[in-house]
Amino acid sequence: MALPLDPASIRERLAKRGEAHKYGYGHALILAGGPGRGGAARLAARGALRIGAGLVTVGCPPAAMAENAARLDAVMLAEVADAAALARLLEDARLTALGLGPGLGLARARALIPVALGAGRAAVVDADALSAHAGDPAALLALCTPRTVLTPHAGEFARLFPDLAAALDEDSARLAAAAAAARRAGAVVLLKGALTVVADPEGRVATSAARGGRAAPWLATAGSGDVLAGFVTGLLARGLPAFEAAATAAVLHVECARAFGPGLIAEDLADTLPAVLRAMGV
Repeated sequence: MALPLDPASIRERLAKRGEAHKYGYGHALILAGGPGRGGAARLAARGALRIGAGLVTVGCPPAAMAENAARLDAVMLAEVADAAALARLLEDARLTALGLGPGLGLARARALIPVALGAGRAAVVDADALSAHAGDPAALLALCTPRTVLTPHAGEFARLFPDLAAALDEDSARLAAAAAAARRAGAVVLLKGALTVVADPEGRVATSAARGGRAAPWLATAGSGDVLAGFVTGLLARGLPAFEAAATAAVLHVECARAFGPGLIAEDLADTLPAVLRAMGV
């Protein structure tokens, strides 16, 4: 049976911050693509920082450093030219979670994902990191661990799990498909949609609806999924287990959209989060 998620169910997961060093709340690394492709990673990074990661770094090619530096302040930057550079960066054990995919580019994703997931960190695999493996999903799934969160929308899910993707518009089939995918991947699966389903390899399933009395049609805007990936990454960086991080992020994503309302663009989601958390008593 799936557990419906609601705002009250996540309050105890996000205890109020006490006195601690920033590294006590984790350091998230968001990998970015080349020049002109950094917007999605910046959205994810801002989401990770707003949700409470102590530090967030965007790792981008050298040619994209100036562009990202002009758009980021609290978020830090690191040059990640290639897989070897990423491996050197990941020697820093203080990097606690990785955000992989938004705006990364397919070729860059194929080059970096084996190193990123091979490092054993908690990680979110989204967007280009999913699409880059559409032709060989087994190669990606072999790299996953229970600390990995896959965040496909329906189309990406169908490319990774074509035999499970029939009738995703039906709630019962959607829940069953996400649960089967999580078992196959050995990872948490967050299947995005008006009924978002979060499933883990042990058989836990949770849902977060954005329809009916909790509809949030404003989430149908470019970049909203990138912010969700950042929310999950930030919670992983803080130390939440993968299932709890994904489920909590899914609820907060909808609550931010509902709190802002019409006119929402992706940037508004992270900026609305502090008020949503205060309203929840976090």
